[in-house]
Amino acid sequence: MKVLFLGDVFGKPGRICIEKQLPDIVEKNSVEVVIANGENAAGGLGITPRISDDLLNLGIDVITSGNHIYKKKEIYDYLEREPRLLKPANYPPDTPGNGSYILSNKKINDKKVAVINICGRVFLDNFDCPFRCVDNIINFVRKQTPIIIVDFHAEVTSEKVAMGWFLDGRVSAVIGTHTHVQTADERVLPKGTAYITDVGMVGPRDSVIGIRKEIAVERFLNLMPQKFKVASNDNWINGALIDIDEGSGKSKSITRINMKAYIE
Repeated sequence: MKVLFLGDVFGKPGRICIEKQLPDIVEKNSVEVVIANGENAAGGLGITPRISDDLLNLGIDVITSGNHIYKKKEIYDYLEREPRLLKPANYPPDTPGNGSYILSNKKINDKKVAVINICGRVFLDNFDCPFRCVDNIINFVRKQTPIIIVDFHAEVTSEKVAMGWFLDGRVSAVIGTHTHVQTADERVLPKGTAYITDVGMVGPRDSVIGIRKEIAVERFLNLMPQKFKVASNDNWINGALIDIDEGSGKSKSITRINMKAYIE
């Protein structure tokens, strides 16, 4: 099974990249399942019900998120009725939404693919322990499928690398998100788990992680509040293509996608 995981979709430029180029990427790579992190799809901060519906209708099967999932209040009720949009599972249990989803449809001949969304703690919010949380979820979903994809939305490389080793051989892939900067350390770990520290971003590279560069630079120079605006130039698509053995759930390969988007 070939699974495409797309980096954080950033604002309108990222959404246009998906609309214009996802079908071609899927066709050329024989992709069967598409997962994307969408927590920055609405103006670079959060996601709305309409945008989530649009991304799902464009061919994304599951949307993961991170620490910005609740930035738009209108998403609260939507999270309760749309299981394909995930919150990080280690948010407090009474927060809206679900942290995992088991995909099964005719497109993949009713095979099952589990997607788990988890957030790191270092330099982020006071989440529950991501290691213990994902451990509990895996024990449940492995009874239904060996194909398990984990989006670990975290800030620091050490925490992400540690999660990769913690889950090696127990899940199909651990894909890092959040920093918007793609790393070049993709590999299949010794026990069969595909890993990359950060899969990157879908959106404007002529920016500071999606924000207009002059605004971000000014913020660093004077430490004064700035109204961030989404950049729009030099759009790129970052992602990872994972080839998974359906019987064992182990990954055979992981290939980085780092391509210029031609969306004009």
